Amino acid sequence: MTIFRSERIAAFILLAAAALGLVAANSALGPAVIRFQATHLTVPGTPFDLSVGHWVSDGLLALFFFVVAIELKHELTVGHLNSPARAIRPAIAALGGIVVPIAIYLAFAGGSGYSHGWPIPTATDIAFALGVLAVFGRGIPGRLRVFLLALAILDDIVAIVIIAVFFTRDPNLGALAVATLGVAAFAVLSRFLGTRARIPVAIGMVAAALVAWGFVYLSGVHATIAGVALGLAMASRPGMRVRHALEPLTNGFVLPLFAFSAALVVLPRVGLGGLSAPFWGILVALPVGKLAGIAAGGWLSGFVGPRESRSQLTFLNLATVGALGGIGFTVSLLMNELAFAEAPEVAAEGTIAVLLGSVFAIVLSAILVSTQASYYRRLRALRASVIRDRDAPGSSR
Repeated sequence: MTIFRSERIAAFILLAAAALGLVAANSALGPAVIRFQATHLTVPGTPFDLSVGHWVSDGLLALFFFVVAIELKHELTVGHLNSPARAIRPAIAALGGIVVPIAIYLAFAGGSGYSHGWPIPTATDIAFALGVLAVFGRGIPGRLRVFLLALAILDDIVAIVIIAVFFTRDPNLGALAVATLGVAAFAVLSRFLGTRARIPVAIGMVAAALVAWGFVYLSGVHATIAGVALGLAMASRPGMRVRHALEPLTNGFVLPLFAFSAALVVLPRVGLGGLSAPFWGILVALPVGKLAGIAAGGWLSGFVGPRESRSQLTFLNLATVGALGGIGFTVSLLMNELAFAEAPEVAAEGTIAVLLGSVFAIVLSAILVSTQASYYRRLRALRASVIRDRDAPGSSR
């Protein structure tokens, strides 16, 4: 299971799963696989009757959001975002990386009747972006990775808020109240996870989590928000241990299964002119909008706050982070499903646009990261050579 903790392996598996889903949907097996995805599975004696696809996107994906929320809490309390001074620059860059893609999407699709798809290109797939950085970034300074991590985490916060606010209609407040009790019970029990009674405590936590998830689903709020609430509510120390334990499961099973399921779309048999405005909006907004917005926002943030607190990132560093931020993938695919739930043809084109836009961003970021990594490796080698020459016997000082 250790192999699935690798950011490189996780990114490769995620991309392979999405490619496999797209190939499967457009092969002879496509109709059977899509029918299976639409098959409903019911929990007897309960109101839960979801298709296989929705059990993945509403159920299993909540586990991924749970792990993400634990990391969010850690970063906001003791990590890279635990003070306004440390959070301000990535926050401004993240804001640019949200506003510019929205503007580009609306420029393409604003008058098409599908303007509500604006959240799709705002997301960054943190696992994939870090995976690309790990594959191509040997020698990259740690400050660039820290900045990317902080920015992606802030992006995740915005994505969570968007899902909770903009994709919820007429929530059932009674169900939400019961879900809140489940989250509260989960939070209290998590404080006792390190005691001798950890097994019954863990069983109680699982039960409370299922209650929270079930009633969030019944409330009309997207069920992944239950994972977010549980992750934020969990005690910090046991939370990081649980995150570590679940990481192989989310990287090696949950995310690839969701990517496969989300990519099960039949390629539209139309020419380029027949593709919808949302397709072009997403395709351009992800790789171009994210790069431009993050780079511009990061540059502007360099004028904010005390000079000594500003990170030493060049504009090319910021552009590299922006290219990595254009890898929308998992969360963008989820938002595409939610935004175009009532327009399957547009949703299919949106899925392809997310995949293509993310691939463009992967290629561009791989080039930029490799170039930056090569530069920093040469710089280190030059400095090491200067130090050796200076310290060599007989050298003049």
